[in-house]
Amino acid sequence: MHAGSIKQHAKMLRFFIFFFLFIHSCVAAPKIPAAVPATKWLTLNGQEPAVVARGGFSGLFPESSASANDLAISTSSPGLTMLCNLQMTKDGVGLCLSDIRLDNATTISTLFPKAQKTYKVYGQDLKGWFVLDYSADTIFSNVSLVQNIFSRPSIFDGQMPVSAVEDVLGIKPPKFWLSVQYDAFYMEHKLSAAAYLRSLRFRGITFISSPEIGFLKSIGMDALRAKTKLIFEFKDPEAIEPTTNKKYSEILKNLAAIKAFASGVLVPKDYIWALDSANYLKPASTFVADAHKAGLEVYASGFANDYRTSYNYSYDPSAEYLQFVDNGQFSVDGFITDFPPTASQAISCLSHQKGNLPKIGNALVITHNGASGEYPGCTDLAYQKAVDDGADVIDCSVQMSKDGIAFCHDSADITATTNAMTTFMSRATSVPEIQPTNGIFSFDLTWAEIQSLKPQIQSPFSTSGGFQRNPANKNAGKFMTLVDFLEFGKAKAVTGVLINIQASLFHY
Repeated sequence: MHAGSIKQHAKMLRFFIFFFLFIHSCVAAPKIPAAVPATKWLTLNGQEPAVVARGGFSGLFPESSASANDLAISTSSPGLTMLCNLQMTKDGVGLCLSDIRLDNATTISTLFPKAQKTYKVYGQDLKGWFVLDYSADTIFSNVSLVQNIFSRPSIFDGQMPVSAVEDVLGIKPPKFWLSVQYDAFYMEHKLSAAAYLRSLRFRGITFISSPEIGFLKSIGMDALRAKTKLIFEFKDPEAIEPTTNKKYSEILKNLAAIKAFASGVLVPKDYIWALDSANYLKPASTFVADAHKAGLEVYASGFANDYRTSYNYSYDPSAEYLQFVDNGQFSVDGFITDFPPTASQAISCLSHQKGNLPKIGNALVITHNGASGEYPGCTDLAYQKAVDDGADVIDCSVQMSKDGIAFCHDSADITATTNAMTTFMSRATSVPEIQPTNGIFSFDLTWAEIQSLKPQIQSPFSTSGGFQRNPANKNAGKFMTLVDFLEFGKAKAVTGVLINIQASLFHY
């Protein structure tokens, strides 16, 4: 071993000794959790928001399949509500399917490839294989379910039969929600959802929702006797409600009138938290407050773990649920979701914690370059956000500048995480021992030069999948020296810090 290597190892040994001494000095004292006060919800009745599973666990299994329903019940809140979208066969049997057409959710098109028809549905011509053209026996005997959102797993396609409403009621879910979307269409073809419900005597049905005022009024007395809640569903604001021929945006102006025939409303989530053109949340509307003032419960739809939502949530579906129930101003009375376990966990475990999130055993939350999904990694803002979010251990991958300043950065090559290519293109070099491609390396720049650069947030899936991270903060924050990082960790009393030494042979 030559003299340079011995000197290098001696320096690293001194550093590790210092580091472990420092860790010992900055470990925070164990925190005694404060008593958690009784949860007070800002729902209409003060009770916990409902988790409503759209077709069971439809984010994994085909909607309303037996497996989807069973898994939803076994993995979600004890008070789970199971939602079934009612469709009618030509012999008047009620099925649980998302649409009046079978082709998007079943194998019907492969069985009867030439059986497409066109119907006018609420003024629009729709083409496909319609439920009302087939008997229940034909569907039960020949047709199987498929996943109707094609980005989701297809491994269960063609394996499960279509469920009748009675099949879902037969598993005795804690609560049951029947969504009646197309009563006026079915009535045109001599099929009646109201008559079907009366044949069931409304037994086991907790909620019935519909976007059609006439239908809800027609079953009002029956629902009252059965203690079934009626929910009026708002569609797109510019769509026409078929009974009144008014736009839903116009009906929205008189919520008090809805109270005469319904106990609650169901709205797309953007009625409450709309997005701006940059995909960030606008200020909340007053819809929930206005509806609660009118005595109406509010249920929001459109929740799923795999939908692209606002950058405010940083691709965390739990954060979106909490935005609707734990914002300090209002709470919806329930969600319609394809992933009921996530909604259940957000409500039961994550809400009203005020930073005291529950942990399993002695598990530690260790950061990767701080909160690098929300701010450029290894910046002051990324580390502060990580601490604010409850991280136990914050990490620093140590790099060296040309003038010997140790600082935190994920890699010795700074091209991907800064704007160095626009300023120091001429400094690009090849160091095969570090990476096979050229780069601009920290040890070729002074600390002052590094400080002059803008950090850039990294988005690993931005090229292949289009998933950007928090573009509003893509250049926010400043890189921290190792000394500043250690002082920050001590000041914030984190449980520990993790130091990662990289490319050490090139630091000196």
